[in-house]
Amino acid sequence: MGAPLCHVKTSVITLQLLKKGVFCVVSVPGRACHICQWCRIHASVQSQNLIADNISVVEGETATISCRVKNNDDSVIQLLNPNRQTIYFRDVRPLKDARFQLVNFSDNELRVSLSNVSLSDEGRYVCQLYSDPPQEAYANITVLVPPGNPIIESREDIVREGNETEITCTSMGSKPAATIRWMKGDKELQGKSKVEATYDRMFTVTSWLRFTVMREDDGVPVVCIVDHPAVKDFQTQKYLEVQYKPEVTIKVGFPQGLIREGENLELTCQAKGKPQPHQVNWVRVDDDVPSHAVITGSDLYIENLNKSYNGTYRCVASNSVGETYADYILYVRDALTTTPKPTTTTTTTISATTSPPDITQDAAPSTEAAAHDSQAGPEAQRLDHAVIGGVVAVVVFAMLCLLIVLGRYFARHKGTYFTHEAKGADDAADADTAIINAEGGHNNSDEKKEYYI
Repeated sequence: MGAPLCHVKTSVITLQLLKKGVFCVVSVPGRACHICQWCRIHASVQSQNLIADNISVVEGETATISCRVKNNDDSVIQLLNPNRQTIYFRDVRPLKDARFQLVNFSDNELRVSLSNVSLSDEGRYVCQLYSDPPQEAYANITVLVPPGNPIIESREDIVREGNETEITCTSMGSKPAATIRWMKGDKELQGKSKVEATYDRMFTVTSWLRFTVMREDDGVPVVCIVDHPAVKDFQTQKYLEVQYKPEVTIKVGFPQGLIREGENLELTCQAKGKPQPHQVNWVRVDDDVPSHAVITGSDLYIENLNKSYNGTYRCVASNSVGETYADYILYVRDALTTTPKPTTTTTTTISATTSPPDITQDAAPSTEAAAHDSQAGPEAQRLDHAVIGGVVAVVVFAMLCLLIVLGRYFARHKGTYFTHEAKGADDAADADTAIINAEGGHNNSDEKKEYYI
């Protein structure tokens, strides 16, 4: 079915006002009429617009309701309560509730205040504009009821280190329901919450926090923070009280550095716990404390140390929570000795008749003295070794010189000696004949003289 023909002979724009708005019809001579578009015409005809805003107000405070009109053409504005009762008709208040007061009335606004708001005032308020057609706008009033003071409780007032504790925080009588956060010191912790609605449209929120307590938590505040649109910085806190075992440390009074024989030793046991340690004892691990050691409270004093005192000395501290200890390992070193000054050594000339056993006997005491002096410490031992080495070198050198002298002596007196007894012995049949046949016989025996040195 085609569009209806227009009976207008010239182009014309016809404005037609309808209840739902304004649209334009463009007609062209000899052609069908066409609806071009839906459009709002602001140039010659402007529609009226009624506006109202939602309101949130804390119980007991004042709420302000505003009905605003754009482009009002002298239409009447009125305000109704949630029960559709007229609060204000223009600037007249038919409702006999003195809490409603006129704040402003003009062609474009009706503003009314409601003081001392209660929970019963919550609901949807209606702004009406008597236009053609009539218009309505809605202002929802939400009444906020702040929670009461939060209540924080713990399962036990005093907690031992390493145990788990539980803290509860309760926020009652709020609207809407509050949210609860937890802080321990400057660290936020996550708890578990439960929300319960009461008969008067209020809410109670309970939150539980569980965590393991350490000694560092002693004196740290645990804070329950309640977040609600009606209040700010609403919180309560509880300080933790933690009991823990003693902390034990051993401080050396004297001596400082290496400990040597003959020195005195003083140790102090420092113990800190909660509650304070009620008992501090000194013991020696795997042995008894020296009989002349003096123990005064937390102090241990041992004089005239020697190596038999070496060992582990333990300080034990205890309180109602438990017992702890600290160890000190004592190691006594040799006493320091003064280095002897060099002395003049007299060199003894050893004769050729001195036998090596005598030399050994002379050197033996030096060796024993060196062994005895070696106990005086590493420095004295090194000095004794040098002296012994020097003595041994001198003895070896003297023995070598003696051997050389004896060798030269025997070399000079060694040879073959000839006598005149053997003359004519070559042709003799035996020794007797050789003697008889010897030149000169026995007559010349006085002239044959032999010398042996």
